[in-house]
Amino acid sequence: MKIKVDFDLCESNGLCEAMAPEVFELDDDDFLQLHTEHTTDESIDNVKRAVAACPRAAITLVEDDA
Repeated sequence: MKIKVDFDLCESNGLCEAMAPEVFELDDDDFLQLHTEHTTDESIDNVKRAVAACPRAAITLVEDDA
């Protein structure tokens, strides 16, 4: 699955980084950075928790294009 972030909605509060640090990171200027745009079998559960925890609903998961 592909990870999409609406950076206009993102408040950079870091909940996603706490849930899935292998995917999300706040840089030195408190801007959200993605380590990857795609989930893996190992990261999917953490990313789903991050999506659910985002207070602004700025993170979504979409199916990869076939």
